[in-house]
Amino acid sequence: MPELPDLTVYLESLDARIANRRLLRIRLLNPFLLRTAVPPIAAAEGKKVLGVGRVGKRIAIALEGELFLVLHLMIAGRLRWDGKPPKRITLALFEFESGTLAFTEAGSKRRASLHVVQGRDALRAMDAGGVEILDCDLEKFSAVLLSENHTLKRALTDPRLFAGIGNADFPVAPSQEELAALHRRTGLSRYQPIAFGSHSAICG
Repeated sequence: MPELPDLTVYLESLDARIANRRLLRIRLLNPFLLRTAVPPIAAAEGKKVLGVGRVGKRIAIALEGELFLVLHLMIAGRLRWDGKPPKRITLALFEFESGTLAFTEAGSKRRASLHVVQGRDALRAMDAGGVEILDCDLEKFSAVLLSENHTLKRALTDPRLFAGIGNADFPVAPSQEELAALHRRTGLSRYQPIAFGSHSAICG
């Protein structure tokens, strides 16, 4: 699954290729990819790209007229520029003045999605509300981490708590028994002794 570092690379690459370029055509090859009906996807055609951003783990392409294409890659979704993407796994093609962006998804399960939304309020409604990990200091990170009675891994990957973090960013989590033993030894909340280490590992 693409995680925060992967999404950052995608955003930088997309910005260099499609910013201020016009979206000429969208070819939807798998109808199940599109999860919205209003506004119609055809409304995005002919619009100029005003910017590229991120909403949690989703990529948002801002178009003229306050239209947004919101792409969620989920586990196996990928973006490919130009070339010849495999037909079997290509879900949609976005044809820009500068080239073609292919939205692909490997495997048989179709989890990736595309939303077309109108207005910034509709875009904000797709945000689960998690804090941006690279923008918060240790104090804020610790407060959010301790705000829910979750395992460490679940807390860090909960989009309502932290934005853009997934399982690949935190592959190994202490077990409940290890955290309980740490709590007994230190008298601290089960997450406090490792909040600093987790913050440092993720933010550098």
